[in-house]
Amino acid sequence: MRLKFIALKFPIYFSKKIAFSKDNKNNLSKVIVFIGRLSVALGIIVSLITVSTGLGSKKAIESRLANFSGHITIKSTRSNSSYNTSVLNKEGLKINEIKSLEEVAGVQSYATVSGILRTEDNFDGVILKGVSKDFDAERFQDFMISGEIPKFTEIGYNNQVILSQKIANDLHLKTKDSIVAIFSKEDQKPIYRKFVVSGIYKTDIKMIDDLFIIGDINHVRKIQDISKDDVGGIDVFLKKSETIDSAFPKIERLIGFKNFAEKATDKYPQIVDWIGLFDTNIALIITILLVVVVINIIMVLLILIIERTNSIGVLKTLGANNQQIRAIFINYTLLIMVPGLIIGNVIGVGLLLIQKFFGIIKLNPENYYVSTVPVDLNPIYILAISLGILLVSAVALILPSYLISKISPVKVIKYD
Repeated sequence: MRLKFIALKFPIYFSKKIAFSKDNKNNLSKVIVFIGRLSVALGIIVSLITVSTGLGSKKAIESRLANFSGHITIKSTRSNSSYNTSVLNKEGLKINEIKSLEEVAGVQSYATVSGILRTEDNFDGVILKGVSKDFDAERFQDFMISGEIPKFTEIGYNNQVILSQKIANDLHLKTKDSIVAIFSKEDQKPIYRKFVVSGIYKTDIKMIDDLFIIGDINHVRKIQDISKDDVGGIDVFLKKSETIDSAFPKIERLIGFKNFAEKATDKYPQIVDWIGLFDTNIALIITILLVVVVINIIMVLLILIIERTNSIGVLKTLGANNQQIRAIFINYTLLIMVPGLIIGNVIGVGLLLIQKFFGIIKLNPENYYVSTVPVDLNPIYILAISLGILLVSAVALILPSYLISKISPVKVIKYD
Protein backbone atom coordinates (compact mmCIF):
# COMPACT_ATOMS: atom_id res chain seq x y z
CA MET A 1 0.00 0.00 0.00
CA ARG A 2 2.86 2.35 0.93
CA LEU A 3 4.69 1.56 -2.31
CA LYS A 4 1.53 2.33 -4.29
CA PHE A 5 1.20 5.70 -2.53
CA ILE A 6 4.85 6.54 -3.29
CA ALA A 7 4.31 5.55 -6.93
CA LEU A 8 1.38 7.95 -7.14
CA LYS A 9 3.32 10.83 -5.58
CA PHE A 10 6.44 10.23 -7.67
CA PRO A 11 5.23 12.01 -10.87
CA ILE A 12 4.19 15.11 -8.90
CA TYR A 13 7.47 15.21 -6.96
CA PHE A 14 9.63 14.72 -10.03
CA SER A 15 7.71 17.25 -12.15
CA LYS A 16 8.26 19.87 -9.43
CA LYS A 17 11.98 19.11 -9.36
CA ILE A 18 12.19 19.62 -13.14
CA ALA A 19 10.01 22.73 -13.16
CA PHE A 20 12.00 24.51 -10.49
CA SER A 21 15.41 23.19 -11.48
CA LYS A 22 18.16 25.76 -12.01
CA ASP A 23 19.27 23.83 -15.09
CA ASN A 24 16.29 25.25 -17.00
CA LYS A 25 17.82 28.70 -16.97
CA ASN A 26 20.68 27.82 -19.31
CA ASN A 27 19.09 25.74 -22.03
CA LEU A 28 16.25 25.63 -24.49
CA SER A 29 13.74 25.15 -21.67
CA LYS A 30 14.10 28.79 -20.68
CA VAL A 31 12.76 29.97 -24.04
CA ILE A 32 10.08 27.27 -24.20
CA VAL A 33 8.84 28.04 -20.69
CA PHE A 34 8.68 31.76 -21.50
CA ILE A 35 6.65 31.13 -24.68
CA GLY A 36 4.25 28.85 -22.83
CA ARG A 37 3.67 31.32 -20.01
CA LEU A 38 3.32 34.25 -22.38
CA SER A 39 0.63 32.49 -24.45
CA VAL A 40 -1.30 31.58 -21.29
CA ALA A 41 -1.03 35.10 -19.86
CA LEU A 42 -2.23 36.70 -23.11
CA GLY A 43 -5.08 34.19 -23.34
CA ILE A 44 -6.20 35.01 -19.79
CA ILE A 45 -5.97 38.77 -20.35
CA VAL A 46 -7.98 38.77 -23.56
CA SER A 47 -10.52 36.28 -22.16
CA LEU A 48 -11.07 38.38 -19.03
CA ILE A 49 -11.50 41.57 -21.04
CA THR A 50 -13.86 39.88 -23.50
CA VAL A 51 -16.09 38.30 -20.86
CA SER A 52 -16.10 41.23 -18.42
CA THR A 53 -16.80 43.93 -21.00
CA GLY A 54 -19.26 41.78 -22.96
CA LEU A 55 -21.33 40.82 -19.93
CA GLY A 56 -20.87 44.32 -18.51
CA SER A 57 -22.35 45.84 -21.66
CA LYS A 58 -25.32 43.45 -21.56
CA LYS A 59 -26.07 44.23 -17.93
CA ALA A 60 -25.58 47.98 -18.38
CA ILE A 61 -28.00 48.16 -21.32
CA GLU A 62 -30.60 45.95 -19.65
CA SER A 63 -30.26 47.91 -16.41
CA ARG A 64 -30.77 51.26 -18.14
CA LEU A 65 -33.87 50.00 -19.92
CA ALA A 66 -35.26 48.57 -16.68
CA ASN A 67 -34.45 51.59 -14.50
CA PHE A 68 -36.15 53.96 -16.94
CA SER A 69 -39.37 52.07 -17.56
CA GLY A 70 -39.36 49.13 -15.16
CA HIS A 71 -38.23 45.55 -15.63
CA ILE A 72 -41.83 44.69 -16.48
CA THR A 73 -44.54 47.07 -17.73
CA ILE A 74 -48.28 46.51 -17.41
CA LYS A 75 -50.46 48.08 -20.12
CA SER A 76 -53.99 47.83 -21.47
CA THR A 77 -54.66 45.37 -24.29
CA ARG A 78 -56.28 48.32 -26.10
CA SER A 79 -52.86 49.95 -26.38
CA ASN A 80 -51.53 50.01 -29.92
CA SER A 81 -48.42 51.35 -31.59
CA SER A 82 -49.49 54.90 -30.71
CA TYR A 83 -47.48 56.70 -28.06
CA ASN A 84 -50.73 57.85 -26.45
CA THR A 85 -51.45 55.24 -23.80
CA SER A 86 -54.88 53.74 -23.29
CA VAL A 87 -56.35 53.65 -19.79
CA LEU A 88 -55.25 50.64 -17.79
CA ASN A 89 -58.19 48.39 -16.95
CA LYS A 90 -58.65 47.90 -13.20
CA GLU A 91 -60.72 44.71 -13.47
CA GLY A 92 -58.67 41.87 -12.07
CA LEU A 93 -55.65 44.12 -11.51
CA LYS A 94 -54.16 43.33 -8.09
CA ILE A 95 -51.55 45.99 -7.45
CA ASN A 96 -51.06 45.23 -3.77
CA GLU A 97 -50.41 41.56 -4.50
CA ILE A 98 -47.88 42.52 -7.18
CA LYS A 99 -46.11 44.79 -4.68
CA SER A 100 -45.98 41.97 -2.14
CA LEU A 101 -44.21 39.55 -4.50
CA GLU A 102 -40.78 38.58 -3.22
CA GLU A 103 -39.05 39.62 -6.45
CA VAL A 104 -40.70 43.06 -6.68
CA ALA A 105 -38.88 46.15 -5.37
CA GLY A 106 -41.62 48.65 -6.23
CA VAL A 107 -44.08 49.95 -8.83
CA GLN A 108 -44.87 53.32 -10.38
CA SER A 109 -47.80 54.43 -12.50
CA TYR A 110 -47.59 56.56 -15.62
CA ALA A 111 -49.38 57.77 -18.73
CA THR A 112 -47.92 59.02 -22.01
CA VAL A 113 -48.96 61.40 -24.78
CA SER A 114 -47.08 62.51 -27.90
CA GLY A 115 -46.49 66.15 -28.73
CA ILE A 116 -44.04 68.75 -29.98
CA LEU A 117 -41.63 70.99 -28.08
CA ARG A 118 -41.18 74.33 -29.82
CA THR A 119 -38.74 77.17 -29.48
CA GLU A 120 -38.44 80.31 -31.59
CA ASP A 121 -36.07 78.68 -34.06
CA ASN A 122 -36.55 74.94 -33.68
CA PHE A 123 -38.92 72.13 -32.67
CA ASP A 124 -38.72 68.48 -31.64
CA GLY A 125 -41.24 65.64 -31.52
CA VAL A 126 -41.46 64.19 -28.00
CA ILE A 127 -43.39 61.84 -25.76
CA LEU A 128 -44.45 63.27 -22.42
CA LYS A 129 -44.27 60.48 -19.85
CA GLY A 130 -46.44 61.67 -17.01
CA VAL A 131 -45.51 60.18 -13.64
CA SER A 132 -47.31 60.33 -10.32
CA LYS A 133 -46.47 60.56 -6.63
CA ASP A 134 -45.13 56.98 -6.64
CA PHE A 135 -42.38 57.96 -9.12
CA ASP A 136 -39.07 56.34 -8.09
CA ALA A 137 -36.91 59.46 -8.07
CA GLU A 138 -34.02 57.70 -6.36
CA ARG A 139 -33.75 55.14 -9.15
CA PHE A 140 -34.02 57.84 -11.83
CA GLN A 141 -31.30 59.90 -10.14
CA ASP A 142 -28.63 57.73 -11.81
CA PHE A 143 -29.67 59.23 -15.17
CA MET A 144 -29.52 62.87 -14.08
CA ILE A 145 -26.63 64.97 -15.37
CA SER A 146 -27.85 68.44 -14.28
CA GLY A 147 -30.70 70.10 -12.42
CA GLU A 148 -33.04 68.24 -10.09
CA ILE A 149 -36.00 65.90 -10.15
CA PRO A 150 -39.33 67.66 -9.46
CA LYS A 151 -41.69 66.40 -6.77
CA PHE A 152 -44.79 64.99 -8.37
CA THR A 153 -47.57 65.08 -5.77
CA GLU A 154 -50.62 64.83 -8.10
CA ILE A 155 -51.97 67.96 -6.42
CA GLY A 156 -52.79 70.43 -9.16
CA TYR A 157 -50.40 70.63 -12.11
CA ASN A 158 -46.63 70.62 -11.78
CA ASN A 159 -45.18 72.49 -14.77
CA GLN A 160 -41.63 71.24 -14.25
CA VAL A 161 -40.25 68.65 -16.67
CA ILE A 162 -37.06 66.67 -17.17
CA LEU A 163 -35.60 66.65 -20.69
CA SER A 164 -33.05 64.30 -22.16
CA GLN A 165 -29.67 65.79 -22.99
CA LYS A 166 -30.32 65.05 -26.67
CA ILE A 167 -33.57 67.05 -26.73
CA ALA A 168 -32.06 69.84 -24.63
CA ASN A 169 -29.13 70.16 -27.04
CA ASP A 170 -31.37 70.09 -30.11
CA LEU A 171 -33.49 72.93 -28.72
CA HIS A 172 -30.58 74.77 -27.03
CA LEU A 173 -32.20 74.50 -23.61
CA LYS A 174 -30.76 74.36 -20.13
CA THR A 175 -32.20 74.01 -16.65
CA LYS A 176 -34.70 76.72 -15.58
CA ASP A 177 -35.50 77.58 -19.21
CA SER A 178 -39.13 77.70 -20.32
CA ILE A 179 -40.46 75.68 -23.23
CA VAL A 180 -43.81 75.47 -25.04
CA ALA A 181 -45.31 72.06 -25.74
CA ILE A 182 -48.07 71.45 -28.30
CA PHE A 183 -50.38 68.42 -28.12
CA SER A 184 -52.95 67.63 -30.80
CA LYS A 185 -56.21 65.71 -30.56
CA GLU A 186 -58.62 64.53 -33.21
CA ASP A 187 -61.28 67.12 -34.19
CA GLN A 188 -59.96 69.55 -31.57
CA LYS A 189 -57.70 72.54 -31.53
CA PRO A 190 -54.07 71.98 -30.46
CA ILE A 191 -53.44 72.11 -26.71
CA TYR A 192 -50.58 74.31 -25.54
CA ARG A 193 -48.65 73.86 -22.31
CA LYS A 194 -45.76 75.89 -20.96
CA PHE A 195 -43.15 73.93 -19.03
CA VAL A 196 -40.00 74.78 -17.09
CA VAL A 197 -36.91 72.61 -17.50
CA SER A 198 -36.14 71.32 -14.02
CA GLY A 199 -33.45 68.80 -14.95
CA ILE A 200 -31.65 67.04 -17.78
CA TYR A 201 -31.10 63.28 -17.97
CA LYS A 202 -29.18 60.87 -20.16
CA THR A 203 -29.66 57.11 -20.52
CA ASP A 204 -27.48 56.58 -23.63
CA ILE A 205 -30.38 54.56 -25.11
CA LYS A 206 -31.14 56.38 -28.35
CA MET A 207 -34.79 55.29 -28.54
CA ILE A 208 -35.37 56.83 -25.10
CA ASP A 209 -33.19 59.93 -25.25
CA ASP A 210 -34.56 60.98 -28.64
CA LEU A 211 -38.18 61.02 -27.46
CA PHE A 212 -39.03 61.03 -23.78
CA ILE A 213 -39.52 63.92 -21.38
CA ILE A 214 -40.70 63.35 -17.81
CA GLY A 215 -43.52 65.42 -16.36
CA ASP A 216 -46.66 65.45 -14.21
CA ILE A 217 -49.22 62.73 -14.95
CA ASN A 218 -52.04 65.24 -14.36
CA HIS A 219 -51.04 67.07 -17.55
CA VAL A 220 -51.38 63.85 -19.53
CA ARG A 221 -54.73 63.10 -17.88
CA LYS A 222 -56.01 66.56 -18.79
CA ILE A 223 -54.81 66.33 -22.39
CA GLN A 224 -56.25 62.83 -22.84
CA ASP A 225 -59.51 63.61 -20.98
CA ILE A 226 -59.16 60.75 -18.53
CA SER A 227 -60.08 60.50 -14.86
CA LYS A 228 -57.72 61.68 -12.13
CA ASP A 229 -57.54 58.09 -10.85
CA ASP A 230 -56.77 56.52 -14.23
CA VAL A 231 -53.27 55.63 -15.44
CA GLY A 232 -51.86 54.48 -18.76
CA GLY A 233 -49.59 51.80 -17.34
CA ILE A 234 -47.55 50.53 -14.42
CA ASP A 235 -43.79 50.08 -14.31
CA VAL A 236 -42.73 47.17 -12.10
CA PHE A 237 -39.20 47.23 -10.70
CA LEU A 238 -37.53 44.03 -9.52
CA LYS A 239 -34.94 43.63 -6.79
CA LYS A 240 -32.72 41.65 -9.15
CA SER A 241 -32.80 41.66 -12.94
CA GLU A 242 -31.97 37.95 -12.96
CA THR A 243 -35.40 37.13 -11.50
CA ILE A 244 -37.36 38.60 -14.41
CA ASP A 245 -38.16 35.19 -15.96
CA SER A 246 -39.50 33.80 -12.69
CA ALA A 247 -41.38 36.99 -11.72
CA PHE A 248 -43.00 37.57 -15.12
CA PRO A 249 -45.58 34.71 -15.01
CA LYS A 250 -46.48 35.60 -11.41
CA ILE A 251 -47.20 39.19 -12.41
CA GLU A 252 -49.16 38.09 -15.49
CA ARG A 253 -51.59 36.22 -13.25
CA LEU A 254 -52.32 39.39 -11.25
CA ILE A 255 -53.03 41.93 -14.01
CA GLY A 256 -56.46 40.83 -15.27
CA PHE A 257 -57.53 39.66 -18.71
CA LYS A 258 -57.81 43.14 -20.25
CA ASN A 259 -54.20 44.09 -19.57
CA PHE A 260 -50.89 42.58 -20.62
CA ALA A 261 -47.35 42.53 -19.25
CA GLU A 262 -44.19 43.26 -21.24
CA LYS A 263 -40.53 42.84 -20.37
CA ALA A 264 -38.29 45.90 -20.71
CA THR A 265 -36.12 44.30 -23.39
CA ASP A 266 -39.17 43.25 -25.43
CA LYS A 267 -40.11 46.89 -26.01
CA TYR A 268 -37.02 47.43 -28.12
CA PRO A 269 -36.40 44.31 -30.29
CA GLN A 270 -33.42 45.92 -32.05
CA ILE A 271 -31.69 46.26 -28.68
CA VAL A 272 -32.51 42.64 -27.84
CA ASP A 273 -30.88 41.53 -31.10
CA TRP A 274 -27.86 43.69 -30.31
CA ILE A 275 -27.56 42.21 -26.81
CA GLY A 276 -27.83 38.71 -28.27
CA LEU A 277 -24.70 39.32 -30.32
CA PHE A 278 -22.63 39.60 -27.14
CA ASP A 279 -23.14 35.93 -26.27
CA THR A 280 -22.12 34.84 -29.77
CA ASN A 281 -19.07 37.09 -29.86
CA ILE A 282 -17.92 36.07 -26.38
CA ALA A 283 -18.24 32.35 -27.19
CA LEU A 284 -16.39 32.76 -30.52
CA ILE A 285 -13.49 34.77 -29.05
CA ILE A 286 -13.07 32.45 -26.06
CA THR A 287 -13.07 29.39 -28.35
CA ILE A 288 -10.39 30.87 -30.64
CA LEU A 289 -8.21 31.90 -27.69
CA LEU A 290 -8.58 28.49 -26.08
CA VAL A 291 -7.50 26.75 -29.29
CA VAL A 292 -4.45 29.03 -29.61
CA VAL A 293 -3.43 28.50 -25.96
CA VAL A 294 -3.86 24.72 -26.19
CA ILE A 295 -1.82 24.50 -29.41
CA ASN A 296 0.99 26.49 -27.77
CA ILE A 297 0.95 24.34 -24.66
CA ILE A 298 1.01 21.13 -26.73
CA MET A 299 4.02 22.47 -28.65
CA VAL A 300 5.73 23.26 -25.34
CA LEU A 301 5.10 19.71 -24.12
CA LEU A 302 6.42 18.10 -27.31
CA ILE A 303 9.59 20.21 -27.31
CA LEU A 304 10.19 19.46 -23.61
CA ILE A 305 9.80 15.73 -24.30
CA ILE A 306 12.25 15.88 -27.20
CA GLU A 307 14.70 17.95 -25.18
CA ARG A 308 14.60 15.56 -22.23
CA THR A 309 14.69 12.30 -24.18
CA ASN A 310 17.78 11.15 -22.25
CA SER A 311 16.01 11.74 -18.92
CA ILE A 312 13.04 9.70 -20.14
CA GLY A 313 15.39 6.86 -21.10
CA VAL A 314 17.05 6.92 -17.69
CA LEU A 315 13.69 6.95 -15.89
CA LYS A 316 12.50 3.95 -17.89
CA THR A 317 15.76 2.12 -17.15
CA LEU A 318 15.24 2.78 -13.43
CA GLY A 319 11.76 1.22 -13.58
CA ALA A 320 9.38 4.13 -14.22
CA ASN A 321 6.52 3.14 -16.53
CA ASN A 322 5.10 5.18 -19.42
CA GLN A 323 2.08 6.31 -17.42
CA GLN A 324 4.26 7.77 -14.65
CA ILE A 325 6.57 9.56 -17.09
CA ARG A 326 3.61 10.96 -19.02
CA ALA A 327 2.15 12.23 -15.74
CA ILE A 328 5.50 13.88 -14.94
CA PHE A 329 5.57 15.85 -18.19
CA ILE A 330 1.87 16.76 -18.07
CA ASN A 331 2.32 18.05 -14.50
CA TYR A 332 5.50 19.82 -15.57
CA THR A 333 3.68 21.62 -18.40
CA LEU A 334 0.78 22.58 -16.14
CA LEU A 335 3.21 23.99 -13.58
CA ILE A 336 4.71 26.09 -16.36
CA MET A 337 1.23 27.51 -16.99
CA VAL A 338 0.57 28.61 -13.38
CA PRO A 339 2.77 31.75 -13.41
CA GLY A 340 1.18 32.68 -16.74
CA LEU A 341 -2.27 32.30 -15.18
CA ILE A 342 -1.29 34.50 -12.23
CA ILE A 343 0.33 37.20 -14.35
CA GLY A 344 -2.57 37.17 -16.82
CA ASN A 345 -5.12 37.57 -14.03
CA VAL A 346 -3.19 40.38 -12.36
CA ILE A 347 -2.79 42.35 -15.59
CA GLY A 348 -6.31 41.56 -16.86
CA VAL A 349 -8.08 42.46 -13.62
CA GLY A 350 -5.87 45.53 -13.24
CA LEU A 351 -6.83 46.85 -16.68
CA LEU A 352 -10.50 46.16 -16.01
CA LEU A 353 -10.38 47.95 -12.65
CA ILE A 354 -8.83 51.00 -14.32
CA GLN A 355 -11.63 51.04 -16.89
CA LYS A 356 -14.30 50.44 -14.24
CA PHE A 357 -13.28 53.35 -12.02
CA PHE A 358 -11.91 55.81 -14.58
CA GLY A 359 -13.88 54.98 -17.75
CA ILE A 360 -10.90 55.64 -20.00
CA ILE A 361 -12.28 53.90 -23.11
CA LYS A 362 -15.29 55.76 -24.54
CA LEU A 363 -17.96 54.55 -26.95
CA ASN A 364 -20.49 56.19 -29.23
CA PRO A 365 -23.86 55.66 -27.47
CA GLU A 366 -25.72 55.92 -30.78
CA ASN A 367 -24.07 52.68 -31.86
CA TYR A 368 -23.39 50.90 -28.56
CA TYR A 369 -26.10 52.27 -26.20
CA VAL A 370 -23.42 53.11 -23.61
CA SER A 371 -20.96 56.00 -23.53
CA THR A 372 -18.09 54.15 -21.79
CA VAL A 373 -17.07 50.50 -21.89
CA PRO A 374 -18.86 48.86 -18.93
CA VAL A 375 -17.07 46.25 -16.82
CA ASP A 376 -18.60 43.35 -14.88
CA LEU A 377 -15.95 41.97 -12.53
CA ASN A 378 -17.51 38.74 -11.32
CA PRO A 379 -15.07 36.56 -9.31
CA ILE A 380 -16.86 33.44 -10.55
CA TYR A 381 -16.08 34.28 -14.19
CA ILE A 382 -12.46 35.12 -13.33
CA LEU A 383 -11.97 31.80 -11.54
CA ALA A 384 -13.87 29.85 -14.21
CA ILE A 385 -11.67 31.19 -17.03
CA SER A 386 -8.44 30.23 -15.26
CA LEU A 387 -9.65 26.79 -14.19
CA GLY A 388 -11.22 26.22 -17.60
CA ILE A 389 -7.98 26.92 -19.47
CA LEU A 390 -6.02 24.77 -17.02
CA LEU A 391 -8.47 21.85 -17.26
CA VAL A 392 -8.80 21.94 -21.06
CA SER A 393 -5.02 22.11 -21.40
CA ALA A 394 -4.59 19.13 -19.06
CA VAL A 395 -7.00 17.04 -21.14
CA ALA A 396 -5.43 18.19 -24.42
CA LEU A 397 -1.96 17.15 -23.22
CA ILE A 398 -2.95 13.50 -22.70
CA LEU A 399 -2.81 12.48 -26.37
CA PRO A 400 0.55 14.09 -27.34
CA SER A 401 2.11 12.71 -24.15
CA TYR A 402 1.82 9.22 -25.68
CA LEU A 403 4.94 10.14 -27.64
CA ILE A 404 6.84 9.12 -24.49
CA SER A 405 5.82 5.48 -24.97
CA LYS A 406 7.64 5.48 -28.33
CA ILE A 407 10.97 6.34 -26.74
CA SER A 408 13.18 3.26 -26.24
CA PRO A 409 15.59 3.46 -23.29
CA VAL A 410 18.04 1.13 -25.11
CA LYS A 411 18.31 3.44 -28.16
CA VAL A 412 18.50 6.60 -26.01
CA ILE A 413 21.36 5.25 -23.88
CA LYS A 414 23.09 3.83 -26.97
CA TYR A 415 23.11 7.18 -28.80
CA ASP A 416 23.97 9.10 -25.68
